[in-house]
Amino acid sequence: MDETVTKETFEWTGEDPKIASKMVKASSTVCRLMDDIVSHKFEQKRVHVASSVECYMEQYGISEEKAYELLRKELANAWKDINEAFLRPTEMPKPILMRVLNFARGMDILYTGNDDFTHLGVQLTDAVTSFLIDELPSGDDDTTLSPRSGFT
Repeated sequence: MDETVTKETFEWTGEDPKIASKMVKASSTVCRLMDDIVSHKFEQKRVHVASSVECYMEQYGISEEKAYELLRKELANAWKDINEAFLRPTEMPKPILMRVLNFARGMDILYTGNDDFTHLGVQLTDAVTSFLIDELPSGDDDTTLSPRSGFT
């Protein structure tokens, strides 16, 4: 990324909560919660480590469904924080912000509805195929976009 990345960039993305960006924290939240929500049941069958769902259930004495509901609200708030970072002026260059956003977007592709990271599915393979392999229409002909021509 050339000189775009500076010492301040690393501090902005760093672990020090006084310095680290709200956007970076929100992106981390999106990644963690999306994974935990869709993979919770499968991971519990494997006697997996406690997920956010398990922690919420234990900490607040609530049902699994209520934990999902609360975690989805946290997830929505994290997306709002990410979006807000693009609406307000920032000290970080746009290419840096785009990297953080694209990381969260990638998790959205992997974990919306299914755990496509663990259980590679048709939706993810179609999306990757569309992005990396399928030719885009030139616009000069009457070719319409096929269902595989973009993310669903």
